Amino acid sequence: MFQKDPVAEKQAPIETDAIVIGAGPVGLYQVFQLGLLGIKAHLIDALPQAGGQCVELYADKPIYDIPGIPFCTGQELIDRLQAQIKVLQTPFHFNQEVTLIQKRADGRFDVETSQETFISKVIVVSAGVGAFKPRKLSLSGIDSYEGKQVFYKFSQAKQYANQDIVINGGETAALEAAVALAGIAKSITLVHRRDVFKAEESLIQRFQGLCAENVIKVQLGQVTNFKATAEKLSSLEVTDFDGQTHDLTPDTLLPLLGISPKLGPISDWGIDLENKQVLVDTEKFQSSTAGIFAVGDINTYPGKKKLIVCGFHEATLAAYGCATHIYPGQAIHLQYTTTSPKLHEILGVTPKA
Repeated sequence: MFQKDPVAEKQAPIETDAIVIGAGPVGLYQVFQLGLLGIKAHLIDALPQAGGQCVELYADKPIYDIPGIPFCTGQELIDRLQAQIKVLQTPFHFNQEVTLIQKRADGRFDVETSQETFISKVIVVSAGVGAFKPRKLSLSGIDSYEGKQVFYKFSQAKQYANQDIVINGGETAALEAAVALAGIAKSITLVHRRDVFKAEESLIQRFQGLCAENVIKVQLGQVTNFKATAEKLSSLEVTDFDGQTHDLTPDTLLPLLGISPKLGPISDWGIDLENKQVLVDTEKFQSSTAGIFAVGDINTYPGKKKLIVCGFHEATLAAYGCATHIYPGQAIHLQYTTTSPKLHEILGVTPKA
């Protein structure tokens, strides 16, 4: 998938038919349905990859209620949805949060992110329950070391080779990082507020086995302070429940405290909200602002059910709503992928006899 350089300067606005905000399963399927109607879309997400909740919370967990797929994990579902839209060559814009939406005199929308600007005919918000952000340490000044010695996302273990690593957290991401670093890092210390962990039992057993072998050390307590010398994080203070403090000296700190959804600037976009969700109709899933649609967990309407399959239904009807908005006065004909030569051309497939 296409991905913009996160440090690139803003250039001239990108003009497009549609912008889809949120690259979770419903956002990806929204791109597909728009594509079937010949509507070109750009997809924006605050995370560094597609997937939304499916990847951040359920990557390895089973999903049983996707039509025609008896079983798949969250990651497998996202992989299949990405494969389905590959032919559309949709540009992805990761690590970007939409900061401004403003209607233009010509009826289109100016859309700004932290890195780029767009002009779009329609907008579809599929941001789940909001933009997912890592939970950060509440220590004044610690953000100065983010991206240097403090990392809120664990990627490749080899980049931490021969380092003293402190991991803060007690759920799946923290335990997975600790296990992955075994035999690679110089030392691994996991800081958690209690000796109870929240993860799959097999992962907990692997983690505890490495603790028994003294490969991983556990320090109970909370990170309460830090020291720095010469612009370098030199030590962490951990306070246990007896009030005793313990000093740790990490080369790298990995606070893997989970993620939390933030509604973000959507509340400033001028669309009607109810309990921090976008109010939509059930014909086109359009918001109170013509040309702005909302699908998936971010919307609300009578009878709303927060299920992926319901989001797929919403995305289908929203695509037709977008088409009606983009092509006013034109008939939007229903076509079937089984028989339509036009859809076969869009999808790059040759129908079987």
